[in-house]
Amino acid sequence: MQIESKYRHDPRWPAVQAALGDLRERHRCAVRIVDADCGAGGFLIAVAEQARAMGFTAIEGRGLGGSPALIGRARAAARRHRHAAMGLVFERIDPAQALAEERDFPADILVCHRCGAQMRTAATCVIGDPVEEMAA
Repeated sequence: MQIESKYRHDPRWPAVQAALGDLRERHRCAVRIVDADCGAGGFLIAVAEQARAMGFTAIEGRGLGGSPALIGRARAAARRHRHAAMGLVFERIDPAQALAEERDFPADILVCHRCGAQMRTAATCVIGDPVEEMAA
């Protein structure tokens, strides 16, 4: 799929690829990914497509956002990228509330733009904007 090429310039992309590569090196075939600020869903879909290309056979993606219009677009995009190995869900929910739920069963990878300290318990690997990470 071409969708991931659009996101290769995202500053989080190298860290996402490295995290997926680390999981595959540990012989993982399943991955859970959460995007805490999913917008129209493109980045999460691109990450799921990349995971599929790397050999993951079970990919669960959860996109979180506050805009009904963007979540609607994300759901439509997910339908266009439907694959048996990928389960993509996009929810209109407050990210803080959703991430509190994630603490019970942390995701493998959490991507976000403004990663606060409360997000660190929601996933094994938290990937935010590199500039922000240097300031943290």
